[in-house]
Amino acid sequence: MSFLQKLLKSGTFVVTAEVGPPKGCERSVIEKKCRELFDYVDAVNVTDNQTAIVRLSSFASSLIARECGVEPVMQMVCRDRNRIALQSDFLGACALGIENFLCLTGDHQSMGNHPHSKNVFDIDSIQLLQILSDLRDKKVFQNGEAVKGEIRAFLGAGENPFADPMEFRVYRLAKKIEAGAQFIQTQAVFDLEPFARFMEEVRAMKLHERAFILAGVIPVKSLNAIRYMQSEVPGLVIPPFLVERMEKARDPKEEGIAMCVEIIEAVKKIEGVRGVHIMAIAWESVVPEIVVRSGLYPRPKRG
Repeated sequence: MSFLQKLLKSGTFVVTAEVGPPKGCERSVIEKKCRELFDYVDAVNVTDNQTAIVRLSSFASSLIARECGVEPVMQMVCRDRNRIALQSDFLGACALGIENFLCLTGDHQSMGNHPHSKNVFDIDSIQLLQILSDLRDKKVFQNGEAVKGEIRAFLGAGENPFADPMEFRVYRLAKKIEAGAQFIQTQAVFDLEPFARFMEEVRAMKLHERAFILAGVIPVKSLNAIRYMQSEVPGLVIPPFLVERMEKARDPKEEGIAMCVEIIEAVKKIEGVRGVHIMAIAWESVVPEIVVRSGLYPRPKRG
């Protein structure tokens, strides 16, 4: 059982953070980020060519993170690999001791730096969850053939409570849990009211009893950043009053940190939320301050 899974099962309110691999093979980039986060998070979520931009692989970056003493959550997206490659990568990661996996469909390749590349999308995240859970629990590949060896894997998925049509999001979450998701990391929460309503629906269906839900948060660096996310990032709901706060802020970075801390303190009080996932995009160095100011430090010691 992974350290992350043990903490969640014990009732600990967990903290994870996102780590973006470099656009190159400099392992020192991952090492530096892991050193900064080591004492302040329980696991790091290693992105898989996020926004369809070529980067050091999530597989390799997860191994580097583990060497640094930080438990990785290896992202697996369906955009770039078919079910053969996904099952193969999963087995390879399990063989090398990676235990946490986040299954995602993936951003469309047109968003990235190779927009004319051919996407795969052989399966989606729900199908991937089912395939990986069958590999672990039923000891069979997707085609029904037997797989050898013990597989230890804690499976997760993303969920966006704010995407249209919002009334169906809880049912999509239920499908992911039914397919095998044991933990969920949500899209970034900025507007607390719709997130609280989503969690009411989650509790009504008792989904919080079947999977551990981590609320995503993003510390915003600047006015331009929050305006960009408000207008250009699909699935993010940013209330106008938060933009106004950044417009009036004398120190935008401090204001962004303060807003993030306030959101964390609010989601901690929502029944069914079992942790936070901090997505400090290209700003990982701010995570320790956010964790301390949110009253989430010190973290449990790794065994």
